[in-house]
Amino acid sequence: MSSRTGIRLLSAIATALATALLLAGCTGLPTTGPPNAGLAVGEEIEEPPFSFIAEGPEPGAGPARIVEGFLDASMSPADSWGIARKFLTDDFQSAWKPDAGVTIDRSVENRDYDSTVEPDDEDATSAEVSVSLAQVASVDGTGAYTADTGTATATYRLVREEGGEWRISEALDGITLDIDTFGQVYEKFSLQYFDPTWSHLVPDVRWFPRRAAMATTVVRALISGKPSEWLAPAVRPFSSDVEMVGDAVTVDTSQVASVPLNRAALSASPTDLARMRTQLEASLEGAGVTEVRLLVDGVPLDADRITVEDPIIDPGVLVLGDEMFGIATSGGEIAPVSGLTAQIAKIADPIAAVDVSADAQLAAVQLRDGRVFAVSEGHTNQVDGRGGLVAPSLDPFGLIWTAPASNPAAVQVSTAQADPSTVSDAWPSADAISQLRVSADGARVAAVVTSGGERRLVVASVIRDEEQRPISLGTPYYEVAQLSGAVQGLSWVGADAVAVLSATPDPTLTTHMIGGPSAVSSAPAGATALAGAKTVTGVRVLSTDQSVYAQRGSFWQEAISDVRVLGTRAGY
Repeated sequence: MSSRTGIRLLSAIATALATALLLAGCTGLPTTGPPNAGLAVGEEIEEPPFSFIAEGPEPGAGPARIVEGFLDASMSPADSWGIARKFLTDDFQSAWKPDAGVTIDRSVENRDYDSTVEPDDEDATSAEVSVSLAQVASVDGTGAYTADTGTATATYRLVREEGGEWRISEALDGITLDIDTFGQVYEKFSLQYFDPTWSHLVPDVRWFPRRAAMATTVVRALISGKPSEWLAPAVRPFSSDVEMVGDAVTVDTSQVASVPLNRAALSASPTDLARMRTQLEASLEGAGVTEVRLLVDGVPLDADRITVEDPIIDPGVLVLGDEMFGIATSGGEIAPVSGLTAQIAKIADPIAAVDVSADAQLAAVQLRDGRVFAVSEGHTNQVDGRGGLVAPSLDPFGLIWTAPASNPAAVQVSTAQADPSTVSDAWPSADAISQLRVSADGARVAAVVTSGGERRLVVASVIRDEEQRPISLGTPYYEVAQLSGAVQGLSWVGADAVAVLSATPDPTLTTHMIGGPSAVSSAPAGATALAGAKTVTGVRVLSTDQSVYAQRGSFWQEAISDVRVLGTRAGY
């Protein structure tokens, strides 16, 4: 049995076991028999469950087969990739750094191996193997994920050791995984950084190898690392003077993490300590931690928590029907939005888009002729009359973002009182823009732009002045994905993902993690508009049949009919 076959078989067995256990759990709790001991609450197992079990080098294997086995063994991070190191020479085993990054390709079946030495050549003492990969993404040494499509080539140099066995003597640091395996070997965590107002936490998605003591990895990345380059201008890094000391963050059976800090923490103010604790607890949620204790020389610090605004809510589906604008009810009716429904009803011209603030006190309304108005109780003010505007987007500070489709650099923000200002450094290399959505924290803005004939989904940080008015976008911006075909809608899904609605070649809804892989599903026939939500199940799609659809599993179910405009909520 080859090493790849062994890995795939063991993975399949593990999956089958997991499924069997899950199904068994659905039959109910046992009511007879003696109790069986299990893990205590909070106890960590030494390695992740159902991890890949790789095989070592095959005796007599040629250079290409050794490289293939080495790549297969990259699926097992156990013992710091102990199995993969067996494919290396003794000298290279200690020099190779698997944590340096990940090259992610489409499939192991698409890898092409080209060796300078045939497998049956018994005279050669050195060899070079080139591997061609259909690359789709990469992860750097900090855990940051980047979509990176195209053909990549990796070169491995091998030597024949005493005893006649081939081993790798030179290769790039890092590992290679196919996209299906990546999410099983690496785990997603969101490092949380404060925005400049100290009122919102902004996620910075990272990927780390699945192993015991994940809390230590996350804390080191947050305290000793930096925000991603594209996000850094819009967030505050962790305290520059405070550092983690010691070898590990300990997590007790109550899921309380003890974080050892240097003595600089003793000089931190109560407010700073509260911010540190809040930031660490939010970042460690993915590791199952419920509470963080800060220690200096083993002594706990008196650190409180601070209140962080959570703008991600599910306020209901906003729609404009034949008779009124409001919130769709479970009975198929439309309930009015106080202050907005009556004011929007006064607009005689056809409406194309409505974006409502989180507190439902302000709406950005776009007419079919393109003009954008700020609507609140008793007031309707035109804020942008330029031609060819994309749909407007409200930010959490009550500012309305607009941009002409043919001039992406001409991004403008305006108050409800029609006080406009420009945002500099907006998509400097783009030729056109079709979608624009500001995140709920106001620190990021997503857009669909066209550059050099290619359509791209991009995200940029938002740089604001002391009054929280945007003055520029951060550079460089982050390219989430290249898109094919026209885009019907763009929305935020939670705090760290955006959804893209496409109509060609088939209606498709693709959820792109900001710093991670994407997930694709079909969309309703005739899909024309999109409204985001806290989760994918809360996303709504408007079709040409004037019905709004909600996703239920792999199907789309009609939620409300006779809808002319699907409204959106600021931050989605």
